[in-house]
Amino acid sequence: MRQTKEMRLVYRDFLIEHSAAEEKLAVLEADLSSSMATNQLESDFGQRYVDVGIMEQEMIGLAAGLSLLGYKPYVHTFAPFISRRVFDQVFLSLGYAQLNATLVGSDVGITAEMNGGTHMPFEDLGLMRLIPEAKIFEVSDDIQFKAVLERSLELEGLKYIRTTRKSPQAIYQGQEDFSRGYYLLKEGKDLNLLASGIMVEQALRAAECLEQEGISVGVLDLFQIKPLPHDLLQLLVGKPVITVENHNRIGGLGSSICELLAEVDKTPVYRMGIDERFGQVGHLDYLLKDYGLSPEHICQKIKQVLAKNA
Repeated sequence: MRQTKEMRLVYRDFLIEHSAAEEKLAVLEADLSSSMATNQLESDFGQRYVDVGIMEQEMIGLAAGLSLLGYKPYVHTFAPFISRRVFDQVFLSLGYAQLNATLVGSDVGITAEMNGGTHMPFEDLGLMRLIPEAKIFEVSDDIQFKAVLERSLELEGLKYIRTTRKSPQAIYQGQEDFSRGYYLLKEGKDLNLLASGIMVEQALRAAECLEQEGISVGVLDLFQIKPLPHDLLQLLVGKPVITVENHNRIGGLGSSICELLAEVDKTPVYRMGIDERFGQVGHLDYLLKDYGLSPEHICQKIKQVLAKNA
């Protein structure tokens, strides 16, 4: 198994790599620079690196001002603080103003673990999806994160990247083409699993387990959540679809697929995610089971869906 790189180090090294060539690249933090390993970037960025302290709204305003001056601000804090805490500023100062900024929300969903419910965002995708023309990604491993960050340099407007901070499970090897906005990891004849972020690993485990029982399940890593890839519809039509996400079942990946397939016959969609609950303190393995997102829960759901659609 390939040794993966901590996601926070992927982010830091991406910024260092482009600090000289991208003279208008700016880095903003809100008192979490040590958590995201950006606390030593001042030597590379000088005045283009600013830690504003615990003032997230002001950080978004600063990003807007820098964007007006032609800079490319990369703005990080924990996901609940870069979404629900500053939603009005993001919506108006960046989205409505049609400015260029890349927001990076870390410790998403249950990956906040011991930080508990107040730091455990299950609603950030729903909020960001409501902003017109926003571009939204959720990355599943270090290789994909690097590819999405590279792409963000070329994209205009408001971008939101949802990630963890720690070392992920290896999903990719480095030769993959991520230009489509999704990656088909496994083909299946009976049903398609659509997952993003940490749930890609869980979906793969479930599919591999069921393969031993003669059930053929496709697994698709849908890392570009908005806009949805243009050819996604034709890939999904005809078989049941289950979406699996580390987010509220309302407003995120599952909702976007329901919207896509709402007028398509013979393609039922079933959603797995956080179901009307808040966050809590706990380790990842416990939280996956408690919220019904473990491979065992996914296998059970697949069997129920296939029986219903037999």
